[in-house]
Amino acid sequence: MFSAVYPREKYLARLRNFYDSDIIKVITGIRRCGKSFILKAVINELLQKGVDESKIIYLPLDRRGFKNIKTPEQLEEKIESMITGEGFHYLFIDEIQNVRQFESVVQSYAEEGYSVFLTGSNSYLLSEEITTKLTGRYLSFETFPLDFQEFLEMKKFFKLKINSDSEKEFNEYILNGGFPKTLEFPDTSTRETYTRGIISEIFEKDVKTRKRISNIAVYERVQSFLINNYSSPFSISNLIDCLKNEGFSTKATTVRGYIDDLQKAKIIYECNRFDLKSKKAIRREQKYYLADMAIYFSTNTDNRMSFGPTLENLVYLYLRSHEYEVSVGIIGKFECDFIVRDKNQSYAYIQVTYTLHGEDEKTTEKIKEREYRPFRSIKDGYPRYIISLDKFQDQQEGVHHINAVDLFLGKVKI
Repeated sequence: MFSAVYPREKYLARLRNFYDSDIIKVITGIRRCGKSFILKAVINELLQKGVDESKIIYLPLDRRGFKNIKTPEQLEEKIESMITGEGFHYLFIDEIQNVRQFESVVQSYAEEGYSVFLTGSNSYLLSEEITTKLTGRYLSFETFPLDFQEFLEMKKFFKLKINSDSEKEFNEYILNGGFPKTLEFPDTSTRETYTRGIISEIFEKDVKTRKRISNIAVYERVQSFLINNYSSPFSISNLIDCLKNEGFSTKATTVRGYIDDLQKAKIIYECNRFDLKSKKAIRREQKYYLADMAIYFSTNTDNRMSFGPTLENLVYLYLRSHEYEVSVGIIGKFECDFIVRDKNQSYAYIQVTYTLHGEDEKTTEKIKEREYRPFRSIKDGYPRYIISLDKFQDQQEGVHHINAVDLFLGKVKI
């Protein structure tokens, strides 16, 4: 049994119904978001349920004693050496992309009835190779860095000091991010260094080794542009113009390829616009959100917080990590921050703002008009929400006003 593994219930709950299934379970997410520890938590649960340890095969392919496994033949030989007796087994393979052409091996064990769990590089696990070879035989479970509730629960789990002022804890969470290992480091500077290392590792292991980057300087500038313009409307033509002004000559197809690389590596998430009137997605001027706010703060010398875009990014991650489908809403001439749909196909409309209150009454009225106005064009009966950091609710026009921190801590729900 693995000791000191914080069980991330949000993800374990989604996996439990498939513990004994022969469908291959593929756990994806940005590097260092905790995928390996989710595997370990599943193993702990199985052992606690009484599963014999001999029926659990665990291969961490990036660890000593396993790093030399590079071919499907070596992988199968190692698995066979760990099988004790006949019958049902659980097979856990961490960092599966280290083995070339592994699909046929894991597929054969799944076909024999084994329960197979995989984690690995997103750039491979989301590529055409695996989707072609394992179509219909696997399910993907997307994971994210710690949300604010998990951040506090993990601190408590490891008996770390928690500030009694929840606002200070929330600010610390935003700046330091939700990569689990950062909790081991005592100061912001060390945590930022660690996060920058993750970005470098993703480039070296997920991007650079998967494809030849024709112009590293342009790639880095595209990455920097998207990181620095999170939560903002995006236009590829504007990005290309910026590159030209900085002396970079490149094609739109090249830039789109680099953006796709960043998405596959899970550094950024694309959120398309949805026209409520035409019921169609609009693939232009979409927005991009970061997998973790520490990606921005660790790569910028200015740590002053822009609460509006930051809060919008955090709400987006909350929605995605709770399995909502999320779009930027177009309602006539107005934009609604998010149109979301849950697993029951129920919709909701969401506006996100730092606060509904300005420095004086006139400014407050302008802010409220801006945030409530898009909702007035909605004719259906689906719920509407304004999410802010205000402690006191401002319920008007049938719109639910909720505090963001209360939402992140599970005290209220959408």
